[in-house]
Amino acid sequence: DVYDDYSGVDYNRAGVPLIEIVTEPVLRNGDEAAAYLTELRKRVRVLGVCDGNMEEGSMRCDANISIRPVGTTQLGTRVEVKNLNSIRNVKRAIDFEVSRLIELTKQGLPIQQETRSFDADKGTTFSLRDKEEANDYRYFPEPDLPAFNISDAFIAEVEASLPVLPEALKKQYQLRYGLSEYDASIICSDQEEAAFYEALVQGYTFYKIAANWMMGPVKAWCKEQGCGIDQFPLNPVALGRLIQLTASGEVSFNVASTQLLAALIQQPDADPSILASQLNLLQESDTSSIEAWVATALAAMPDKVKEYRMGKKNLLGMFAGQVKKLSHGKADMQQVNRILEKLLNQ
Repeated sequence: DVYDDYSGVDYNRAGVPLIEIVTEPVLRNGDEAAAYLTELRKRVRVLGVCDGNMEEGSMRCDANISIRPVGTTQLGTRVEVKNLNSIRNVKRAIDFEVSRLIELTKQGLPIQQETRSFDADKGTTFSLRDKEEANDYRYFPEPDLPAFNISDAFIAEVEASLPVLPEALKKQYQLRYGLSEYDASIICSDQEEAAFYEALVQGYTFYKIAANWMMGPVKAWCKEQGCGIDQFPLNPVALGRLIQLTASGEVSFNVASTQLLAALIQQPDADPSILASQLNLLQESDTSSIEAWVATALAAMPDKVKEYRMGKKNLLGMFAGQVKKLSHGKADMQQVNRILEKLLNQ
């Protein structure tokens, strides 16, 4: 409607195929719908169908909702909520609409078959238009489009070419790397992250530690920068060297994930071990140095030492924290705890 005298045609998405997936009425609530969409989005991303970004319109959801009394099988009048643009909003819209339909039913009011939209700010739906019959869609056959027959051989060929889907990949990661179901599902939810992880653990056995880094510091940096793993400044080899420093105990995780990681992001080509030494971040494992820090910490808190020896064993963490402070985070905390327990239990 931008021209007064003639109609305009928007070619913004010309040549972009539209795939519509319709489920049977088997989803019972907003949580199930959100879980279904989450898994579906993982699949389209892995298969390269689309990026699955709902906020940008690459993937949208229309939710058809109807209710029925407990113990019955006949579903009531259906209401459709159109163009939901996030998984969270799908859940919110469904939950609201279910409550609205139940309330209408309780009041004995009729449910109108209609199309509605969702107001994300208010968390409510509102009517767009009535839809009495399927004829309102005004579908008609297109004579120039013949039937498209797909052979079993073609389907088998496509199936053979598909990459490993997220659910199967998750099970592989649990078996191959010993990851928990949760860790494996998080890493396998994104194809690029899964590829980064596999490259990261190549030649190492710190599978769980690498998963913690992927889900912790790495994901936090990407979220803060608003980017994906493909834009993370460190390649898997460089990050692997950094993680190895923590796995071997040369640098504590807290120091490595903050100070050393930040320094490496500024100097991606630097050797993590050399940089840690230059920045004086290597963990102190010399027993005499740690014993001196422990002795200083205990001498400053004689009352707490007495309380510990009278049974308040939970004070051990406080002593360890004081040693960490005195050593500026350089003390090997495993040795600190061992020496603390030895001295406190004498």
